[in-house]
Amino acid sequence: MPVFLAFLLFFILPASLPAADLTSTLLKEFSETGAEKNLPAHTSHSLERSLEIPLSEEMQQNAITSDFDVSLLQEQLPGSDIPLTLNSKVNYFIDYFQHRGHSSFSKWLSRSERYIPLMKEILRKEGMPEDLVYLAMIESGFTPHAVSVANAVGPWQFISGTGKRYDLKINDWIDERRDPIKSTVAAALYLKELYGLFNNDWYLAAAGYNAGENKILRAISMYDTRDFWEISKGSYLKRETKDYVPKLLAAAIIAKEPAKYGFADIAYLPAMDLDTVQVPARTDLELIARLIDAPYQALKELNPELRRWCTPPNYPNYLLKIPKGKKELFIAEYAKIAEDQRYTERIEYSRYRARNKDSLKSVAARFNTTPEQLAELNHLKPGSRLRGKTLKVPVQITPSHKIARSDTRHNASTDTMENRYYTVKKGDTLYSLAKRFKVTTAILSAWNNLTEKVALRPGKRIIVAKFSSKENG
Repeated sequence: MPVFLAFLLFFILPASLPAADLTSTLLKEFSETGAEKNLPAHTSHSLERSLEIPLSEEMQQNAITSDFDVSLLQEQLPGSDIPLTLNSKVNYFIDYFQHRGHSSFSKWLSRSERYIPLMKEILRKEGMPEDLVYLAMIESGFTPHAVSVANAVGPWQFISGTGKRYDLKINDWIDERRDPIKSTVAAALYLKELYGLFNNDWYLAAAGYNAGENKILRAISMYDTRDFWEISKGSYLKRETKDYVPKLLAAAIIAKEPAKYGFADIAYLPAMDLDTVQVPARTDLELIARLIDAPYQALKELNPELRRWCTPPNYPNYLLKIPKGKKELFIAEYAKIAEDQRYTERIEYSRYRARNKDSLKSVAARFNTTPEQLAELNHLKPGSRLRGKTLKVPVQITPSHKIARSDTRHNASTDTMENRYYTVKKGDTLYSLAKRFKVTTAILSAWNNLTEKVALRPGKRIIVAKFSSKENG
């Protein structure tokens, strides 16, 4: 190695990073652009703020101005089905993940083996490079429930518009952006589209995924170059987009050879091992768990796209993921359950107008939910101010269970729900009636299918109480 090059590398490479420490993968992807013309820049998972790696102005400037030729080192990088680049920008993020970001990156690695085999198989079937799986790592840390402050959701961080563009269903019952299988198929299709748009350049495609296609197309025109590294020297792109490609490269490099970079003792989660079964109608997950003798939580974890306690309505033959080896048992046992016994209504949703001092935490406690679920239900950021907002809230409803008659000579008792009604008088309001009958306005709204903004009409008969009674059959 020439003396000058050795001298230069001595000052540029971080002391903690061996020269041979660079691996391969670039995995740039773009999660949520699609139908949107110019999407907002991605932000990291709200529960892992360390994804937003803060560069000092000095480090950022050094990363822009101190590029160096490391072509002699390229042969030491492991193979990848996506081209790799090594420069000071990538080095900075390698060093960051090794040190300040070590804890978060360890968690990403731990979860990675649960999803990588499945995601690679899907990418391969779609004719895409398998190493694109690392986009999910840098976007969400392989967390299906990840939600960014821009309301991007799931392991591939799709926003609603792009998710729907690629046929991901998003409604009150299901959010397929969380489904590791369906969202990976959508991501593969989207990546293929972006790769073609940017003339088979993965760096530009990744930048477009982060900033929006039009943003990158304008940058190409503005700087008259298709070289991402040249474009990133200008002031047009936001810092997040300039950092996005080197961050992806650094994450992939470490993930391919983690022990090299100080991640030798990772407790990897087991890979997803599952079967899929068709569920012909809306069915309780607790019932299915009992039928196949599996923990309810295991079903929830295998099906993170389900937003409630059951499979979605109006979705014939929904494909449910169940633990491997349980398919035949499910088919046999499910057939024994009468259709009207497969589903029990448990929660209704109502509207609640937030008061001055309300917070996500206080409202969630009031309606027996969590701040995270409440934020997602209302498309809010974790720290959003609620004053004056009308929120969608879950209302627990006690179901009426039908008990079959006993085979003995005794009649079985049946639980029935009885309603107490009240006829609205002039001057009555939802609030005054809630206070009078000692319930919340949210519950009154749910019982009577009302919204809190609608005035009550005098003469209208509404439910003001529900209680259970036993009747002999």
